[in-house]
Amino acid sequence: MELSDTLVGRRQQIETLDSIMESREAEFVVVYGRRRVGKTFLVNAYFNDDYAFKLTGLAQKGKSDQLANFKISLNRYGEDKYSKPRSWLEAFEQLRTLLEKKKASTGKRVIFIDELPWIDTRGSKLITALEHFWNDWACTQPDIVLIVCGSATSWITKKILKNRGGLHNRVTQKIYLNPFSLAECKEYLESRGIVMDDKSITECYMIMGGIPYYLKQIKKGKSLAQNVDEMFFLDKGSLDGEFDALYSSLFTQSEGYIKVVEALSSKKKGLTRGELLEAVKANSNGHFSTIMKNLVDCEFVRCYKGYGKTSKMSLYQLIDPFTLFYFKYIKKYGTSDKPFWQYQTDTRTHDTWAGLAFEQLCLNHHLQIEKGLGISGITTKVFSWTGGTDEKAQIDLLIKRKDGILNVCEMKYYDGEYAMGKKEKDEIERRVRIFKEVNNPKEAIHPVLVTTYGLRSNEYSNIFQRIITLKDLFQQR
Repeated sequence: MELSDTLVGRRQQIETLDSIMESREAEFVVVYGRRRVGKTFLVNAYFNDDYAFKLTGLAQKGKSDQLANFKISLNRYGEDKYSKPRSWLEAFEQLRTLLEKKKASTGKRVIFIDELPWIDTRGSKLITALEHFWNDWACTQPDIVLIVCGSATSWITKKILKNRGGLHNRVTQKIYLNPFSLAECKEYLESRGIVMDDKSITECYMIMGGIPYYLKQIKKGKSLAQNVDEMFFLDKGSLDGEFDALYSSLFTQSEGYIKVVEALSSKKKGLTRGELLEAVKANSNGHFSTIMKNLVDCEFVRCYKGYGKTSKMSLYQLIDPFTLFYFKYIKKYGTSDKPFWQYQTDTRTHDTWAGLAFEQLCLNHHLQIEKGLGISGITTKVFSWTGGTDEKAQIDLLIKRKDGILNVCEMKYYDGEYAMGKKEKDEIERRVRIFKEVNNPKEAIHPVLVTTYGLRSNEYSNIFQRIITLKDLFQQR
């Protein structure tokens, strides 16, 4: 398949699509991921709009409008004139008639139904019709590739991936789109002619994550701070209102989800389920479990066990950079007609936020840290830890390695080479001492510094066994 020159990254997803196009069987493919992550762009760029049939659902429209839209698409791709179907069963029967008359130039008849959750209106019986279309005919056609896509991850998971009816186990390939890594952010910005140094790209990621649509709003010839002001803090800016649109597009009854992420935004290490239930004043039931599962599935939240803890002590931690930035700044300060972020960049408040955001970035890039340590081929587990009796200590990133080493990562966001002082060295030694007293680990403990530009050599710098810099964090996964 000849790919669009504008397609950046997505190597793993492209390999999956290549295997689908080489398959000798019918393929039912689900492409999913959060809003603005580039799902539709990936599919369109890969297939270069060479479809046997394509349909995009209409937002907030009823069954009648959706069926009228289906008719328009049928007439666009078919030689015959189709009337508006009266039901989804009739609609998919018309689609079958269209496809039976088509021969694909690529050797495959590719059907792309985008924003499928929008089409499934109340009482529409869309899923029943889709089940029948696939099970009765499409699955018997070895050259059929059916691709469905949507941002409403919870809907996709419930209605398609974990369907208990006629679509149970019918999906042949799942393609989940993660946000870009730092390396992919850099590649994307360069493809658009944006000149930005690695530290600025790092801060860009710390604000908006690796979301291609957000990166697309960055304008050439302006600083990162100027762009952030125009995107988030300017009245009627390009991303004004994005937070509410993001959560409402992903989740039905999004208010419950927003309450959860807001509660988590104020707790760096996270909250247990019990603490979270108390914070949002919710009942421990299936609905709350669904909220948490969906937030984890969408990679807004991670559920992790602290080192040495039982499963009942699992913590939920907010890890989405944009959501964290929203509660720290956007919701608090709102929009205006004057610059805001440009005046924050040299303040202590900014430095405190940047230090915490960099720690989160490092957690999201732990695979790059492991690659920088030369342990990509070694089995690892990633933990956080908080504990102690008389003295309390916290370690934000622990990498437990199968080769008998525990890497304790210290993360420092700094403008130049980091200069280790006696106070910082004593604090690291204190945390390591308390960790050993509580856990009595068998592994050797190797402190690692993860920082921007490296470590200045002095009388305290030898505490670190290894140094990881932005150069390592910008590696491909």
